[in-house]
Amino acid sequence: MDKEDVVLAFAALAQPTRLDAFRLIVENEPEGLPAGEVARRLAVPHNTMSSHLAVLARAGLVAGERRSQSIIYRARLERVRELATYLVKDCCGGRPEVCGPLVTALAPCCETREDVDG
Repeated sequence: MDKEDVVLAFAALAQPTRLDAFRLIVENEPEGLPAGEVARRLAVPHNTMSSHLAVLARAGLVAGERRSQSIIYRARLERVRELATYLVKDCCGGRPEVCGPLVTALAPCCETREDVDG
């Protein structure tokens, strides 16, 4: 991922409705959400949401797939990983004891259902 891609991704997320839409789509992985459902849940007009989703798609953060009359949006999680990696790849000059809290903070989102249920 190059610097221009990173800037494009952060610019796409630097608007409250787009950030909310992106987080909602990520929350609904791996099934994704229809564009109309994203609009409904965020109480945003469909045409406005369509524009926001297009910005997120151009930034490579989401992808839409047509299913019948709906477009299902899914997060491009590999792109999110690339973005996070870009930000922290040189973290703390290679000192894991300093980066440890960052890694620990990210770990809860990656627990399996078995880990949570015990």
